[in-house]
This record gives sequence, structure tokens and C-alpha cells, in this order.
Amino acid sequence: MINIQQIDKVINQGPFQDNWESLSSYSIPQWYKDAKFGVFIHWGVYSVPAYGNEWYAREMYLKDSANRENKQVVSIFDHHLQTYGPQHEFGYKDFIPLFKAEKFDPMAWAALFSKAGARYVMPVAEHHDGFQMYNSKLSPWNAVQMGPQRDVIGELKNAVEAKDMNFAVSSHRAENWWFFDGGMAFQSDVQDDSYRGLYGPAQPRDPEWTIHGEGPDEAFLTDWLLRTCELVDLYQPSIVWFDWWIMNVRFKPYLKKFAAYYYNRAAQWGSEVAINYKLDAFMHGTAVFDIERGQLNDIRPQLWQTDTSVARNSWSYSVNNQYKDPADIVCDLIDIVSKNGCLLLNVGPKADGTIPEEDESILLAIGEWLAVNGEGIFDTTHWKIYGEGPTQSGEEMHTEGNRSPYTEKDIRFTFKGGTLYAYVLKLPSHGEVVISSLSLDSRHFRSVIKNVAVLGQGGVAWQLSEDGLVIDTSNIPPTPYPVGFAITMD
Repeated sequence: MINIQQIDKVINQGPFQDNWESLSSYSIPQWYKDAKFGVFIHWGVYSVPAYGNEWYAREMYLKDSANRENKQVVSIFDHHLQTYGPQHEFGYKDFIPLFKAEKFDPMAWAALFSKAGARYVMPVAEHHDGFQMYNSKLSPWNAVQMGPQRDVIGELKNAVEAKDMNFAVSSHRAENWWFFDGGMAFQSDVQDDSYRGLYGPAQPRDPEWTIHGEGPDEAFLTDWLLRTCELVDLYQPSIVWFDWWIMNVRFKPYLKKFAAYYYNRAAQWGSEVAINYKLDAFMHGTAVFDIERGQLNDIRPQLWQTDTSVARNSWSYSVNNQYKDPADIVCDLIDIVSKNGCLLLNVGPKADGTIPEEDESILLAIGEWLAVNGEGIFDTTHWKIYGEGPTQSGEEMHTEGNRSPYTEKDIRFTFKGGTLYAYVLKLPSHGEVVISSLSLDSRHFRSVIKNVAVLGQGGVAWQLSEDGLVIDTSNIPPTPYPVGFAITMD
């Protein structure tokens, strides 16, 4: 079983020390820069009630909760009372025996993700609910000893890597400090110390979730570090992703210790790895910045990532999920890549281990588009500018729903080996695309265009003018999906 002394030894003997100056020598892996598209998986005990969202575990103990995102008439709290009974008789822990994963087929999952075009796959290893989906020695509240009685993370790692995709994990453990605090306000099983290993300290939540708000104590932080380092040692993930609350100032020394440990272990393995963080939890240049359900308005010189879901209202499976249009997701993927980012797209399997038809259909539609157009997505870099057009993205978390729809004037660029790829996010109906950034007097481009081709179709008529590169699209079949052009330069 891992301990602090072992962690300190790895830090002291490796190239990275637990300070920002040392960690600033970190370099983002090339494989990650080339990958562009990954699949996130929210699957756990919260998939059993399949109501509302993945915060069911918290909101079933909040008397005054409204349904956080679904806006259903019946709150999660009331739904739980009506369906399962009082929380002191049927608590969150009682969903664990019902989480059987009897149809879980990791090889089938991996095959689907590969067909979707994913280059990396990231299951949730532990959510805020404190239930570990892997073979932990630090707590019995895990999927090997309870529920499915399978090492979900281990099985997925083997299946994903067998399909030549990179394997990653996410940790949402930090929020367990306060996640079940609602159960301390009335009679519930959260108050039973025999379940403390699952429900955690259940301390009052800082209502503002502020950086300098009341944070965890040393015992919780040490346990957080041990769990995260154990996860690294067990599965050697290519990425470790963290949710937002590690921004709390109390985590700072532990974040530095974890990063030094993880990067040093990767050096021992001969692997290139990354950490995902939100807000400013990690120092600039020491890990990879991530925005939840949001994008950037311009190119970021350092690789970044958007994480979002196929459903607008939930990360986990819910009977009331509101699904996105796959064409819109492809537009977002292109926008993100044009600005030097990656898209991490989440799906939510059912409790039995099957992936819902809606999730599968969206993934397959994306994969079908990438099979034709992926040449200008994978292994590319951003160009001088990300693109042109009126549509802007929100730069904060949870702003994706505020963006206006993409238009016929929205064009995004990527670049690879002398070819500029231009994606028209909505194909014009009038038979012509004009790329003004490539006009004869453009300040962005003063070179030679040799050829223009439609990805998946071939050559197309074009001409340069003072208005821009004018492309004849009259022979391109109508499509709700973006259309890609390969523009060969000299």
C-alpha cells in the first residue's frame, strides 16, 4: 500500500521537484497535441437511479434542491422519497448492490470509441460520491469489492490500449469533502459513522466555492494525495484530469507533490503524460488547461482542452437526457482544434454497462464525419488565425449554451505540411464560399495557392479575388455537417 514516504522518495530522486519552478520545465506530449479528440465516460453508482444528473448523490440529501439542470417538476430529493423512501432507510450506499454492470463489455466500448475517431479515452475513476471504480487498497468502497466486483478501470485500460488509443483517468475526489453535507441536516444514513468511508467528512460547503474558502484538513488532503498516486501506479494513465475544487488554496502543496510524483513516475516508465486542470489550480505551463462546457475565442499558444457531454443537462445517463445534434458537436470540435485545443466528449453508460443508443449514434456520426474529414483535424496545428466569421464562443465554464448558432460565414482553419484546411461550418445554399482571409490583399496570406479540393470528394473550381478565395460549391451535396477544403500552398 502506497505511503507518503514512498511518494517523497520518488519526488526526491526524480527530475521534477514539488515546486512551480521545477514543474515549469514540463512539456506537453506531442501525442496529445496531435490527438484532438477523446472520449470521457461518466459511469458509476449514480447511473443506477438514472434521474436528474450525476449529482443525484448530493441532491438526494438536499431538502430545498431544485433539479439542478433538468428543471424537472419533481426534484431529486422528492423523487428519491417517492421512489426509494426516506434517506435514513434507503441512502445512496444502498444503490451500490444495484450497480451490477452485468452487460459491461470493455472491448465493445473500446471498439465504439475507436470507430468514433477518439485518440484517447478517459473514464471517471472516482467521482464526488467517493466510490472508486478501480482496485484500490485504500478504501473498501470500490467496484472490485462491491457492486460490479470488477476492476472497471483496469479492464478499460486493457481494452483501450488494445485499440491503440491512449488511456486516461479523471479524479473528482476533492469535492467529497463537502459533497454529502446535506445529509447532516436531517435524519439520514450520512450521519452513520460506519459509512464515513463513502460519504466522507460531509463538511459544510463554501457557498461561493472560493479559492480562499474553508478547505479540507490535512488528513483528507493526505488521503487525496495517496489515492491519486495509487491510481497513477496502478494504471499508468496518459492523463490525469481533475475537477475544479482543487483550486482551493489548501490543495496547493499537494498538487505540486502529485505533479512531481506523476511526472517522475512517467519518466521512469518512459512515457509522456499530462495533467488537466481548471481555472488556475495549476501554475501556467505546468499542466494542460481545461474548460468545462466552454471554449476560447482565439488561439491559445499552449494546448488546451474543452470537456463537454453529448447531453446538455447531465454527464451521466439519465432517462431525461437532452441530447445535442452531432453536427453541432463536429462544429465545436473544429472550432476548438482551430484554436489549438482538444475536445473531450463525454458519454454516460447505463448501470448495466450498455451505452445508450443516443450516445452511440452521436459517436458513430462523428466517426463517420472524421473518416472523411479527419485529415484536417488529426496531427494538425493551428494556423496564423483560427478563422473568420461572426460567431464567438464563451470563454468561461458552462457558457456553451450561450453561443449563437454557427453561420455560413463561419470558417475555421487548421494547418499541416503545406496544406491549409478550411472548414465551412455551415455550407451556403447559394453555391459559393468566399474565404476573405485569403484575398489578394490579405495581411494573413501573401503566397501561392496551387490547388483546392473538397475533402472526400476531390478537386473543385476556385479563383482568387480581392474579396477572397472564391470556391464553387454548387456540386457539393447539401449537408448539415461542416465541409472541409484542402488548400495546397507553395
